[in-house]
Amino acid sequence: MQVVQGLADRLIENVEKVIVGKTEVIRLTVIGLLCQGHLLIEDVPGTGKTMLAKSLARSIGGTFNRIQFTPDMLPSDVTGVSMFNQKTAEFEYRPGPVMANIVLTDEVNRATPKTQSALLEAMEERQVTVDGVTHLSPSPFMVLATQNPIEYEGTFPLPEAQLDRFLMRISIGYPSPSEEIRMIEAQQISHPVDSLQQAISIEELREAQSAVRHVTVTAEMKRYILELVTATRRHEDVYVGASPRGSLALFRSAQARASVAGRDFVVPDDVKALAVPTLAHRLIVGSAARVRDVDTRAIIQEILHSLPVPGGEIGR
Repeated sequence: MQVVQGLADRLIENVEKVIVGKTEVIRLTVIGLLCQGHLLIEDVPGTGKTMLAKSLARSIGGTFNRIQFTPDMLPSDVTGVSMFNQKTAEFEYRPGPVMANIVLTDEVNRATPKTQSALLEAMEERQVTVDGVTHLSPSPFMVLATQNPIEYEGTFPLPEAQLDRFLMRISIGYPSPSEEIRMIEAQQISHPVDSLQQAISIEELREAQSAVRHVTVTAEMKRYILELVTATRRHEDVYVGASPRGSLALFRSAQARASVAGRDFVVPDDVKALAVPTLAHRLIVGSAARVRDVDTRAIIQEILHSLPVPGGEIGR
């Protein structure tokens, strides 16, 4: 796992040239990339969501597309269309912006549910179907979706089925005063992303993604993950708990976090660190809890504190 750790360190260091002072956020993004998962970035405007996606694409030497979601968008604006070629007398597929290695779907909750659903097949099955013909997504493929948590007018809440397809929900947050000064100074002449160089190759990334799958997860750790997810389904404030896809998301991301740390085995800290990002957005609180403004992140933290942690023999 030293190879994966070195690759992750190079990626994080490279992206940090653009995104200042957000090492943990970048690490979570790299973990998501290694898991071949998708991320939902929920934050206020101007915190670097677009730059994070663009920097990641440049760091792996992959293609990058940005989709600005609006209420008048159609599904074909995402997936692409079939157009008739008069020379060949055949229909040809014109790929939509979703056909890229890193796809930023900006303000995803501004599009109608019909347009949002155009992402479902691409995110889960890594393909799109246009006029009955299936087209495979490029490899690697990652969707980074953003939404504004404070502006609800003119937005359409993401369906639970789509939320469940995101490996993690993360937030970038405001920089500290010293970090903001560094950011201002770095952009005085030009934006750092314009001169950002490739840090790893696509082939290296594919090999790392494959290696992550071989990280050891003991029976005790699997039970710990299952107990955590099961507890979300039984919590008194939760109407719908985390799905089996949530269990798999926590399992996969824990493997990736272990490999990024240079380990070939998962420890309880991996699961605890990733429980909130991987599970909180999958919970639906009951009506009574909604009135009390209960936060799903707090529910996950409460469950983590109440569950016994597997013994110290793990990983020895």
